[in-house]
Amino acid sequence: QVQLVESGGGLVQGGGSLRLSCAASGGNTLSVYRMGWFRQDPGKDREFVATISRSGGSTYYADSVKGRFTISRDNAKNTVYLQMDYLKPEDTAVYFCAAGRTAGGASPTAYDYWGQGTQVTVSS
Repeated sequence: QVQLVESGGGLVQGGGSLRLSCAASGGNTLSVYRMGWFRQDPGKDREFVATISRSGGSTYYADSVKGRFTISRDNAKNTVYLQMDYLKPEDTAVYFCAAGRTAGGASPTAYDYWGQGTQVTVSS
């Protein structure tokens, strides 16, 4: 079993940037998992943000963040990142990282392990 811990959230003005990190420990190394970032507002469903393949060679983004967010990974450090630029108030949410072995990277059901989340708040 792998444990995931997110960090890097906080309060930022609209147009600003944040970099989220997701560190993995325990179980298999991160390189065996496809990794994803999701976000959730209270009372809403968990929303797909981005996913990256095991090697890092393939990425996929939600239309709402394409061109503004960048997902990357460093398997040697067992860490996945989400660089968020040009942030908007509508990006405000709790952000979760997730690890999974199966395809279907935009669906929460494709992921087996989840972190506790980190809050991102974007002011207008």
